[in-house]
Amino acid sequence: MGVPGLAGLVERQGPPLAELRVRDTKLVIAGSSLSHRLCFASAGDFRRGGDYGPLAAAVGEFFSSLRACGVAAFVVLDGGRGAEDRKLPTLRERAAERLRAAHGLSRGQGGCLVPLLAREAFVQALSRLRVPFVQCFAEADREIAGLANRWGCPVLSLDSDFCVFDLVAGYCPLSHFQWRSVCPGEGAPGCYIPARCFSAEQFCRHFGLPNKSLLPVFAVVSGNDYVDLAVLEMFFSKVRRPGKAGKHGRLQGLLHWLTQFAEPAEAVDSLLKYLKQHQREEVRELLCASMEDYTPSDVNLEDFFQNGQYECEAARRADVPQWVLDALAKGKLPPFISDALILRSVFLHVQVENMQRPSAHTTASPIRQVIYGLLLKGSQNAEAASPSKQTSELPVVCEFDRLQKTLRKTFVQAGSLPTHFCDDHFPLDKLIEVPVSRRQMLLLETLGVKMSFLDPVPSHLQLPVAVTCHWIRCSEPKVKLHQLKALLLMIVSGELQRITNHPDPTAVCAEDDAIACKEFLEWKEKKLQNKDFDLDAAHSFCQWQCCLQMGLYLNQLLCTPLSEPDLSRLYSGTLVHRLSQELKSAPSVENLFSSSPKMNLLYQVLLNTTTS
Repeated sequence: MGVPGLAGLVERQGPPLAELRVRDTKLVIAGSSLSHRLCFASAGDFRRGGDYGPLAAAVGEFFSSLRACGVAAFVVLDGGRGAEDRKLPTLRERAAERLRAAHGLSRGQGGCLVPLLAREAFVQALSRLRVPFVQCFAEADREIAGLANRWGCPVLSLDSDFCVFDLVAGYCPLSHFQWRSVCPGEGAPGCYIPARCFSAEQFCRHFGLPNKSLLPVFAVVSGNDYVDLAVLEMFFSKVRRPGKAGKHGRLQGLLHWLTQFAEPAEAVDSLLKYLKQHQREEVRELLCASMEDYTPSDVNLEDFFQNGQYECEAARRADVPQWVLDALAKGKLPPFISDALILRSVFLHVQVENMQRPSAHTTASPIRQVIYGLLLKGSQNAEAASPSKQTSELPVVCEFDRLQKTLRKTFVQAGSLPTHFCDDHFPLDKLIEVPVSRRQMLLLETLGVKMSFLDPVPSHLQLPVAVTCHWIRCSEPKVKLHQLKALLLMIVSGELQRITNHPDPTAVCAEDDAIACKEFLEWKEKKLQNKDFDLDAAHSFCQWQCCLQMGLYLNQLLCTPLSEPDLSRLYSGTLVHRLSQELKSAPSVENLFSSSPKMNLLYQVLLNTTTS
């Protein structure tokens, strides 16, 4: 994210970042940066599909530190790609990088990979902790800058683009935000979080720039997420400073060149003289449009945090039903939905799976097609940003997914609704008004189960159990019984820890539950030392996560006719892999919770439901 090389230049060549004691203030936090940072900091393993419990715990500890210091945090999340889809080349490049990382991890090499449902687990954690957050319609940077300036407070992020914005109270890089080292403070002010703050004024003074308004020119000419201008190579060959090699030398040469100009327009005019005549006007338009990206937005996020109203011109132009816009802003619908609806184009994120097999997302394709059908049947923007002029009756969505080790796009038809349903009875603009029983029936028919089968299952586990039934039916190769049992034992372990660690105050935690939990934790401590990795099992559990992701999205689009499961209790990749390995050689592991009649019964109910 941001301007390539700028963060390193600031750290190594720029003026020292100012020390800051963060306390008794508002703080605007870039949610995407924070979720990635906490995800990587809390992860012990990147090969097994993620452990959402440690991520949720890290989110809790982070905001606990802020509250202890009187910091009022407001999290601003990126939304979809936006109607103009300007970052598509950058997103394709990042998807290809993710694919390379996943392939390396599948072969035992090092690397990091954000788990598939990390974003959903992060949003759930924010909701549980009652941290105020908003999901923007598209990229959040301009709206983050606008809100921070309105309130006169710092921005917390890990994106060098915030070195370019004119921020009233500066930018705190997450890499220097020592939230785990809260200091007690002296006297009345109380405790604080040690941090460092970037100042655009000091940066400009250090490099001799006469005006902060030149920083956007610096950013877009350097190349950011929106601009990658090969035509500027001739210009860079002229301005590179002697003896300064590499990326930082290029940036320093550009900064030195900019010192001769008072205003951005003057610098752009001078730069264009290095280009051929026929290139100049197109490059000017691109540079000027990209420089606008560093102007704080006039979207009033303060109004959202006070009144729940999110008003955005781009959203209004997109012709999206108001209830969908409201749900997107509140994080009740994912950006995947807006991308499918507005762009008819989505990215399906790769996991650590068997690259010789079809993508794990293939298993969830029938669920996605129903989502596309609900979104696009009778859509008003039939010609909008579609991959092709729609010639068939059914709309088409472009999916970016892997084909073996290559990123490929395929065009997938929106599906018709399952039998017994008429498309006309589920219009998108009136979907929220459809009786909940009908919405629930559509969800369950898509997943291939009847509500009567789910009746014995606790309500908060009905969606994952229904998803598991779909996984068993649609996976190729077929799910092995020990893999299914491992998955169900993992779910039961989450339930056991839920009732022993956070018991319902109205219920008594039975002594046998506490004993079973202690025995399980001892078993887990001993067995998780084993680092064996089964790629075929990994592929199967990746398929389950893909089905769960789309099951969650369909449930959200249908306004949650089933309860949403707590991901932090539901999925632990390291645990399910260990259970799968153990069950292959020691079937008695199936009796792991025999000390607790309640948990033993739950396991049997889950097993009977998914195998019936």
